[in-house]
Amino acid sequence: MFTACNDVVSYADLKEKEKDAINSFLVSNNFVEGPINVISQAEFIAKDSTTDVSKNEFVLLGSTGVYMQIVRKGEGAKMQSGDSKTVLARFLEYNIQSGDTILTNRFSASNVDKFTVSLSGTTFTGSFISGYMYSYYSSSYGTSVPTAWMIPLSYINLGRNTAGLAEVRLIVPHDQGTQAASQSVYPTYYEISYEAGL
Repeated sequence: MFTACNDVVSYADLKEKEKDAINSFLVSNNFVEGPINVISQAEFIAKDSTTDVSKNEFVLLGSTGVYMQIVRKGEGAKMQSGDSKTVLARFLEYNIQSGDTILTNRFSASNVDKFTVSLSGTTFTGSFISGYMYSYYSSSYGTSVPTAWMIPLSYINLGRNTAGLAEVRLIVPHDQGTQAASQSVYPTYYEISYEAGL
């Protein structure tokens, strides 16, 4: 007689594993030199919504659990309530837990990801139109832009000057990322530049 062990992993266990992976990434990662210095939202606001890249500062954005570093605020203008825009993005998407790059369009001059975004009050909604994110995720998960991709739009400017594009780095828990990340409970790291589309 024997008893089979229970191999079912609970959601709480997956979240704990994700938390450990993020904490480890804050200390040691392949994208910034040295540990990441986390600042509060209050510090971030007091510094005119900026992060010091030379100090590896990332702001922890409240209840979302998203960490954001603004590399460049960009030229142009911030979105206002009632605006709808087309945004062009170059990005790197990295699975923090597995240590693998999922997608990137950084090495192809002709490929840029395109999405539409609207702002109503303080709520952003967005859908991919074309690009790697659209091709990779749309058939199984739809075209919704991850919530974390839209968070920086409250702080950056959208313009067309490619020398002055807004650029951010994000550490994203599963529930703010793609639907694939949300379903499988893994955290992602993004480097994204934003450009106003035509």
